[in-house]
Amino acid sequence: MACSDTHSLAPGVLWSKIQHQTRHALACGALQPIQTEYEFVEQGGMRFLVRILANLALKERYNRTQTTQQRQGKPVNPFLPYDPDLFVADLSDSHLCLLNKYNVVDHHILLVTRAFEEQDTWLTAADFDALALAMAEIDGLAFYNGGRLAGASQRHKHLQLVPPPLCPDGSPLPVDLALGQLPLNALADPSGPPIHRHPQFPFHHAIAGLGGPPPTATALLSTYYALLNGLGADRCATAAAFPYNLLATRRWMMVVSRRQEHYQSIPVNSLGFAGSLLVKSHDQLTLLKTLGPMTILQGVAAGLA
Repeated sequence: MACSDTHSLAPGVLWSKIQHQTRHALACGALQPIQTEYEFVEQGGMRFLVRILANLALKERYNRTQTTQQRQGKPVNPFLPYDPDLFVADLSDSHLCLLNKYNVVDHHILLVTRAFEEQDTWLTAADFDALALAMAEIDGLAFYNGGRLAGASQRHKHLQLVPPPLCPDGSPLPVDLALGQLPLNALADPSGPPIHRHPQFPFHHAIAGLGGPPPTATALLSTYYALLNGLGADRCATAAAFPYNLLATRRWMMVVSRRQEHYQSIPVNSLGFAGSLLVKSHDQLTLLKTLGPMTILQGVAAGLA
């Protein structure tokens, strides 16, 4: 399926395009869902969803191919050019929407820049224009892995959006339940949205309400800046010096400052801070239970000031 000639998307059609392209991509083999088992593990007053990978072989083979190509000096970028069988829609002149080839959650989409930009650069008004368009139709979880130390697996800049339910049993997003005790609906003062810290999160983070639903691109951008300022990020410096995870729903946004990509052998990206962790084996699951999921998040995030 080829891209359309215009770089715009009519309101109300993105979700139907995602469903249509998912059927097509499954039928032709372009989409390779990763099967998982799951358990819930509690620590620190929060219930975590832990998925255990069942068929990692395809993705690991793909990652080995990428590593080999990199060692041979060949450019590796699955988004440039992108697989047309994974193409969903043009979002704007600067962004397009693709299906996530190796998805764990159904209808997981990527909001990708047309031209190459590094993943460890600051998000822009154009990024949030694309995100606002997608969030207007999908009341899910958006996230951004700001650099390798924040769990990014691709250098080409892309945000991600996962529709509900994130939990296979249909239960609420774990972080949504944890944030329920914060006054995120409080009105912002002229200087910006109120910045909150969760008393049970033992890592450097900042949270603000968005006042939607759904949030506008302007609200997303201004809240993002406010949260970065609240964490002491220097936006005049390179973003590579401040690895971070961004998570957002129609109701709130959170930024977490990172210092490493995994704790012991367990990798963590933005979804970990949403309360969803992924392990490769039952041995890793045992390790996660021994350490505790909140301990793992504390291990990969920057410490509290």
